[in-house]
Amino acid sequence: MKTMTITRSDHSTEVIPLTAPDGAPLSLVHVGIRSEVGRGPTRGPVMLVHGAGVRAELFRPPLKRTLVDALLDDGWDVWMFNWRASIDFDPLPWTLDDAAVYDYPTAIAHILAATGADTLKAVVHCQGSTSFMMAVVAGLLPEVDTVISNSVSLHPVVPAFSRFKITRLAPVVEHFSPVLNTAWGYKSNGYFSRVVRGVVRATHPECDNTVCRMVSFTYGSGHPALWAHRNLDAATHDWITGEFAESPMTFFEQMKDCLAAGHLVHSGVHPELPANLVAEAPKTDARFVFLTGNDNRCFLPISQRRSYEFFNRHRPGKDAFHFIPGYGHLDVIFGANAWRDTYPIIQRELTL
Repeated sequence: MKTMTITRSDHSTEVIPLTAPDGAPLSLVHVGIRSEVGRGPTRGPVMLVHGAGVRAELFRPPLKRTLVDALLDDGWDVWMFNWRASIDFDPLPWTLDDAAVYDYPTAIAHILAATGADTLKAVVHCQGSTSFMMAVVAGLLPEVDTVISNSVSLHPVVPAFSRFKITRLAPVVEHFSPVLNTAWGYKSNGYFSRVVRGVVRATHPECDNTVCRMVSFTYGSGHPALWAHRNLDAATHDWITGEFAESPMTFFEQMKDCLAAGHLVHSGVHPELPANLVAEAPKTDARFVFLTGNDNRCFLPISQRRSYEFFNRHRPGKDAFHFIPGYGHLDVIFGANAWRDTYPIIQRELTL
């Protein structure tokens, strides 16, 4: 067992505003160690990328030991990235390819210039992973040498009920709202938000946190869908309330097309991306590590397995796949015992 030496109270935090080439707001959260002796990183930069409808603080839940703590303890230079999907910004319509073409090259250029490093590593989650994967396989991020991907990457596969919601219900929702907002669990924005909250309260009786129930309704199939309650402590379950908000219907529309194709597809707007993202070998030398919990009810574990097999066909033995028993979609990141069960996998793979 590792010795716990760094906790959130030891963090120094610098927020760096950035702007994507198309004008979308971005920011990097550079986390260091507040120390009298000025202890600095002994290893290179690692960028942490959140999913849809959340923000970079996803990686700093109110746990005694977070993934950020573990990486700082190992000497990494930690950068959390708020891409255009972050709830820290006013909501805007976005696609995965917008982030792939604009957001990640902007963030990586800043990190490399600020640190003087030639390469960096990335830990990417959910739609942060899918959009990042688009950029990497298209050859847009040659400076990235290691990618740890959680839950989904090139081949999204969802439970049958989730597919029904995305293909049948989401097009109806678009007529009433440009976003789905899990924060409707505690605040209203017109009659439609109250209707959705009522449906969720009637169909998701699993706990008394309406945002937790809204997240399950919006992003998965299960009670709950994105984590197991047994894996969360009370403080983290309460913290969820303020850490989830809007996702645009443009995202759900793109995900519908991806599910129909069986792999990521882009909007066709950006010529930087190949017409078919899985038709050829990925244009990257980075090593990939695919993680998923066996209880994942947001994206089924076969999602990551298919992506691993795609990479393994093109470059056998280079990449890795980890199937994590007892975990789902996000408790891999903020489970109470993630410091013991999941972080060591990420820590070890970052050093290989």
